[in-house]
Amino acid sequence: MSKAPIKNLRWYIVVMLCSASTLNYLDRQTLSVLAQTIQRELGLSTVQYSYITTSFLVSYTVMYAVSGRLMDLLGTARGFTLFVSGWSIANMLHALARSVVQFSFFRFLLGATEPANFPGGVKAVSEWFPMKERALAVGIFNSGTAIGAALATPVVSAIALAWGWRPAFVITGALGFIWVAIWLVVYRLPQHHERITDAERDLILSGSSIAAEQGESVPIMRLLRMRETWGCVMARFLTDPISYFLFFWIPKYLQQERGFSLADLGKYAWMPYAALALGNIASGAIPRWLIARGWTLSRARKTTMLADSCLIPICCLLVTRVHSPAAALGLLMGMMFGHSLWGNITLPAEVFPKRAVGSVSGFGGAMGGLAGAVTQLTIGWVVQRFSFTPIFAACSGAYLLGFLLVHFLIGELGYIREMGPGAARNSR
Repeated sequence: MSKAPIKNLRWYIVVMLCSASTLNYLDRQTLSVLAQTIQRELGLSTVQYSYITTSFLVSYTVMYAVSGRLMDLLGTARGFTLFVSGWSIANMLHALARSVVQFSFFRFLLGATEPANFPGGVKAVSEWFPMKERALAVGIFNSGTAIGAALATPVVSAIALAWGWRPAFVITGALGFIWVAIWLVVYRLPQHHERITDAERDLILSGSSIAAEQGESVPIMRLLRMRETWGCVMARFLTDPISYFLFFWIPKYLQQERGFSLADLGKYAWMPYAALALGNIASGAIPRWLIARGWTLSRARKTTMLADSCLIPICCLLVTRVHSPAAALGLLMGMMFGHSLWGNITLPAEVFPKRAVGSVSGFGGAMGGLAGAVTQLTIGWVVQRFSFTPIFAACSGAYLLGFLLVHFLIGELGYIREMGPGAARNSR
């Protein structure tokens, strides 16, 4: 007997993608939450901590581009199975580390396996959602990063306080294998899924241009000759380093500059990451609300990005000037909400056909990782010798510059570019 169809199955799929992002960042943030504890126990300096985070970003940068291409070649079903299993094992291995070199090696392995989540997730959204819903779907999928970071502070601190910091890596890593088991059962492309309704399948597939969406994988050099590719890439290059700063250093900032204990982190440090999750959802919900009122997708997305680019600097410049830890926490919430509201990860799905989304997302993430690796070393040096103030000041100007590059290099959003041999010449 065939199983009954599930209405709105695409939203269940995006919840699965969101949960993958949650686990991805829960594993990634375990070290950030435990940084001060591990530093004290092993006698590591702030600069040495920056070496560990940089080792993650070195492999992350290379594998972001490679994994994006692999997702296009392997497909989302097999790709997620391979990479979620890989990063779960890598996170569990952190429990064995006893030196900077060992932490850096295991961090390198984690960085080699985690980036596939993002080009894979954007690709899966392009497979399962019509164009007008993609920004919201990517926002929901990407909100898992903030949910994972928000859960990490209370969960990891509770495990560490109860049993020590090493079991925290083992327990958070083991959760990934539960996800993989569920994924193998539930995920199929909409064309082949036995539980999708005919109406939903038609909705998903009718929103695609057959000429633009179908065909062989797009050669990398063809993509690199398109200015739209570079608009997506530069958006990531400018804003991804801020993501790494927010995830890797904010727990340390709250402890070092605002006097939070590990127990305080468990109580309060989840709040900025909850705001980050809300910003991810708002990055799609606000444009969708504007589109429902007659705006084009391009105008709705760009207006949201521009307004956000003008408001984030206020939080960045005030956070180091206020004296109250509560006020600083509130400004961090505003900064994180705005950071995710900007919606940089969504851009390839609004510009490129499904068969190229993973590659463009991967290349953009690789360039963002490269910038992040350099800035991690800079952050460690600046914080150890000065303070966090120059770092927040540098963050404040990146968003408006990124918006200008998106506007002039990409142009219209919501229009899928043709990927034939003349694509580089005809792109607009």
